[in-house]
Amino acid sequence: MTTHIDPGLRTAFAGEVLTPRDPGYDEARAIFNAMIDRRPAVIARCANTDDVARAIGFARERGLEVSVRGGGHGVAGKALVDGGLVVDLRLLNSVTIDPEARTARVGGGATMADLDRAAAEYGLATTGGRVSTTGVGGFVLGGGSGWLERKFGLACDNLVSVELVTADGTRVRASEEEDPELFWALHGGGGNFGVATSFTLRLHPLPAVSVALLLWPAEAGPEILTAYRDFMDSAPDDVGGGALFITAPPEEFVPEGMVGHRAFAFLLTYAGTGSRADEVIGPMTRLGHVGGVRTEMPYADLQCMLDDPPGYRNHWSAEHLRAFPDDAVARFCELSEDMVIPSPSQQVLFPEGGAVARGPEYPIPWRHDPWVVHPFGLWEDPADDARAVAWAHGLRDAMRPWRTGAVYLNFIGDEGTDRVREGLGEENLRRLTEVKRRHDPDNVFHNNQNIRPGVTA
Repeated sequence: MTTHIDPGLRTAFAGEVLTPRDPGYDEARAIFNAMIDRRPAVIARCANTDDVARAIGFARERGLEVSVRGGGHGVAGKALVDGGLVVDLRLLNSVTIDPEARTARVGGGATMADLDRAAAEYGLATTGGRVSTTGVGGFVLGGGSGWLERKFGLACDNLVSVELVTADGTRVRASEEEDPELFWALHGGGGNFGVATSFTLRLHPLPAVSVALLLWPAEAGPEILTAYRDFMDSAPDDVGGGALFITAPPEEFVPEGMVGHRAFAFLLTYAGTGSRADEVIGPMTRLGHVGGVRTEMPYADLQCMLDDPPGYRNHWSAEHLRAFPDDAVARFCELSEDMVIPSPSQQVLFPEGGAVARGPEYPIPWRHDPWVVHPFGLWEDPADDARAVAWAHGLRDAMRPWRTGAVYLNFIGDEGTDRVREGLGEENLRRLTEVKRRHDPDNVFHNNQNIRPGVTA
């Protein structure tokens, strides 16, 4: 599709307007998931809120679908829309730290790396995505599960305020004092209500973290995973991490004979360093691992420790569990044999609990679930597409006997309206539709885990 760009749009635009004929267009439309190959008619790289409002208005006048791009890390590729207009926020990536108030003002296009590095200069941190390339905006608005959640709560629990441009171009600010109902909806409701151009987030003192990433042969998985489960059931809030099957990477801490083969690992994080960290996680470092690393590092370094290289094909899913008994352990380990090997895929079990379970009653029905299984598929060859997707769905379905019925929507792709309902909760969805009707009655912002105005659960 070719869309005529009114000269006035380019002239008044402080950022950059790209169409398929412009240099840089293909680079600008590339996102994290290489399975997604969409060709927008216009990519509006916004430099300020006026650009955002102008881009939305342009799209609506011409009947173009709208998508919003922050980090471009969502697995379903909703950041792009074929033949439509992309509101690209990546130029809005500034981060300003107030060390006395312990807050960060974060642009809507910033990544976790932008936020983590800026906060680290003051020995501060907040719950962030588990990889540094994640966009702050989509992460926070979807709830925000990360390494520090058991200590500091979900990312949205640390949200102080949000500034948005709505579907009619209005600038609004939401906080506990200003439009509290919209503010509530932004804790898990995603990008349904407007384009978030700025966030203020609460920070916490955290100069460094303790980390243990330990590996075993895959066949040791059931025994070590059981020990990990039992440890996390009573671990203090300072402890986070996850257990996972991976392809052992070519790193110094991996025995040569394991490289390229399926392996079991767990990552333990401790929000602090020193003797207390050794006392708490020390028993788990004495289980006979054959490779790994135990160290202390800045939190920002932990955040990029497991970054996956771009250019891979992706498919993810998730299932939240009410318990993880021995038969669930056995099924989890068995399904790891279906992973695409070698690849950067990860079959993960994340513990929740701690501050997550004690947090406010936002539209996050999975808050009280103790465990979540997350097949995180990455592979290179399109011939492996069907196999990789079947593995992800197979693992999710295998966990259904222990499922709670809730799901973290940032962990899944486009799995239908029933999963959106599970991600938000029946009662919450009724309330969210009213907020949606008020701020986006025409459902302009529907390229997301969509809440439709006027449609109740």
